[in-house]
Order: sequence, then structure tokens, then C-alpha cells
Amino acid sequence: MPSEQQQIELAIPVNVIWDFIRDANNWAPLVPGYIQHERINDRLITWEFKSDLGIMKKKVSLVIDIKEWNEPARVSFELRRTNEKYIGQGYFEAQALNKNKTRIIGFLEINASGALGSLANSLFKNAIPKSTEEVAAAISSKLEEFSQR
Repeated sequence: MPSEQQQIELAIPVNVIWDFIRDANNWAPLVPGYIQHERINDRLITWEFKSDLGIMKKKVSLVIDIKEWNEPARVSFELRRTNEKYIGQGYFEAQALNKNKTRIIGFLEINASGALGSLANSLFKNAIPKSTEEVAAAISSKLEEFSQR
């Protein structure tokens, strides 16, 4: 299964990071290809974005199902397409290194199935590291703006 973990350290207190993360409106638009998202309830978010995997370009609709919300340490989730079963999982962790510094760790794993599953997985293998780097950089930048408020 294609997967990637990103880790960054920010000179921002952990509680400020959680104030940012608890609202999907702050971070969902930072994902490459973002179109829109909607919070269904405390545990479900729908998300639409344009996927560009080189030879495969299409609009993707996902459901994010939050499995664990352990503030201020960890959020874990599963991903699925709106009309399919499980396709992936991930987590976000924030570890306070001191009162003004936090380590953020993000992980994402995707496993496509079906007729084009093996092709999609090989494309994901290259795309996921690039996308997670872009998301980590965008979230870091937004968090720095957010912490200045």
C-alpha cells in the first residue's frame, strides 16, 4: 500500500495547533486540487478535489471517517469513496516539545482496488509523498499565520 509520513517542528504551542486543526475549514482547502468539503457531523467530513496523477485526472469525492479524536495528541481517520468501502487511513499527531514548540506528524496510506487498482496504487506511490509535502508546507504556513492572531 502506498503510504507516507511527514514530520515537522513548529515554534507554536500545541494548544494553538489544536485550535487550528479542530476546524476543517482551516486546513481542508490546503490540500492540492481542493474543490469543497462539508462537515456532516463530529465524525464525518465529505471532501471533493481534483486528482491529478499524471495519466489519471478526475474529480474525487471522499468521506473522512474520524475514528479517534484524542485532543491534543492524536486524530486518526479512515478514507473511502462515497460509493465504495475503505481505501485508506491516516493520522495526525501533535507532540508538545516544550510550551512553545510542537512536533507534528502526519501519516497517510491509500490502497486502491478494482480493475485499475494496481495502476492507481503505482501512481499513488509517487504522488502521495509530493502531496503530503505540499500539505505539510501549506499547513505550517497557515499555522504560523493563525498563531499570530
